[in-house]
Amino acid sequence: MTDEQMKYPIGKFVPPVTYIAEDKRKWISELRTLPGKMRNAIMPLNDRQLDTPYRTGGWTLRQVVHHVADSHMNSLMRFKLALTEENPTIKPYEEADWALLPDYRLASEPSLRMLEGIHIHMVALFETLTEEQWDRTFYHPASGEAVTLKKGLALYAWHGKHHLAHLTETIKKFNQVQ
Repeated sequence: MTDEQMKYPIGKFVPPVTYIAEDKRKWISELRTLPGKMRNAIMPLNDRQLDTPYRTGGWTLRQVVHHVADSHMNSLMRFKLALTEENPTIKPYEEADWALLPDYRLASEPSLRMLEGIHIHMVALFETLTEEQWDRTFYHPASGEAVTLKKGLALYAWHGKHHLAHLTETIKKFNQVQ
């Protein structure tokens, strides 16, 4: 894949037209399995490989793992706020700046553990939501839109696959060099 293709290796997020129960079950399943897939993808990598950017100017694989944990941690909070408040305004954060903080140089293990716990909570929550709850919203000031929880589910399932592809496509390049 070219650097340009690596920006969105599975394509950009396209909100679904409908949110049928089967789709929601599929997205929940994808979130359930994401931490294990990420762990399995990076387990054989050494520090040099983990510190390789997935594209020119992109994050390192290590930063990607830390980002997914932080992003999904924020997502879980957004879902919980939407379930307990009326259309709460969420707090956006500067993802690129977070990736420069010292904890993004840690080993990947703490973030993989975070991701495992976060996803256990997400799945437990999502498997119990009613249709009425899926229609609850949070307001995202950066986009200016009220996001339904069902759209958030689709988005975060895509987000996980998007960043998993950053890892797996980069690892394929490592394997081609050997």
